[in-house]
Amino acid sequence: MHIVQITDSKNRRRVGIVDGASIAVLKKVSRTIELAGLAIKQGRTLAATAKTLAGGGIENYPAALKEGRVLVPADHPDPAHCLITGTGLTHLGSAAARDKMHQKLGGSDELTDSLKIFKMGLEGGKPQKGKAGVQPEWFYKGDGSWLVGPGGKLERPAFALDGGEEPEMAAIYLIGPTGKPHRLGFALGNEYSDHIMERQNYLYLAHSKLRQCAVGPELVAGKLPPSIEGMSRIRRKGAVIWAKPFLTGPANMSHTIANLEYHHFKYEGFRRPGDLHIHFFGTGTLSIADGIATEDGDEFEIEAPAFGAPLRNRLKAVKERYKPDAVKSL
Repeated sequence: MHIVQITDSKNRRRVGIVDGASIAVLKKVSRTIELAGLAIKQGRTLAATAKTLAGGGIENYPAALKEGRVLVPADHPDPAHCLITGTGLTHLGSAAARDKMHQKLGGSDELTDSLKIFKMGLEGGKPQKGKAGVQPEWFYKGDGSWLVGPGGKLERPAFALDGGEEPEMAAIYLIGPTGKPHRLGFALGNEYSDHIMERQNYLYLAHSKLRQCAVGPELVAGKLPPSIEGMSRIRRKGAVIWAKPFLTGPANMSHTIANLEYHHFKYEGFRRPGDLHIHFFGTGTLSIADGIATEDGDEFEIEAPAFGAPLRNRLKAVKERYKPDAVKSL
């Protein structure tokens, strides 16, 4: 089942089930986390709970997309209670591009830190059920205020050196009343980052990830196919200037989803009841690895049939909003 959040023709927030070109709007809930809360309370799956609430009307899906009325598939009314994070070097094709950025000078045969952690994942990222495997690279992206929906603009800050796409799969979780994480499903994501900053020094990875990101349009409730194929494109003034396929899904990863989830939610602070978590799972496809330099107004398009409609967002350069020596002592 594919679930979306929209504003309807009367500008009301609604939750709906995608059915081809139509959205079957649900009754009684205006947010996906409300639907998830009911599912947790009733002990049902998200999909089963959604079926019981059908009958709230029909919306035209293509029209909603065109008019910018499709929202992120899940969000929190208080953005501070939505945590956006991710794991890197998790995909079988991810090491090569990252290694090029992090190679040591002087021609040493020593493995870079990127390859070391990637190798650790290959060797210990898929433990037996119920066991903890090796922990992955982990990063923080921001809270819910940094989240951009389908059709929204991804800002390139004035201090940024780059604004590059990262076509990824993201999972969305709600922490239940007892502190148990509940996975609502998966969605397409653009884990937009600053790769030139990261390339300067691997220790700048944390800085490079502090950018907006985009998720959606659809939340896929339930299990995913083992292997997912998609396309990542960049359009400039309507013309495709770069396109490349990408692979994701458990069969194309060096870690199991369960292992990545364990190493995120093992921290007690990430199991606070009522919080929403959006977690990116990494990619092996980047346009910067092919020498592409993005420009203001470029459109990113990430598409994978398993996730329904594509995710499209434009790059927007913004003026300086914060200057040195702006902190004042009281």
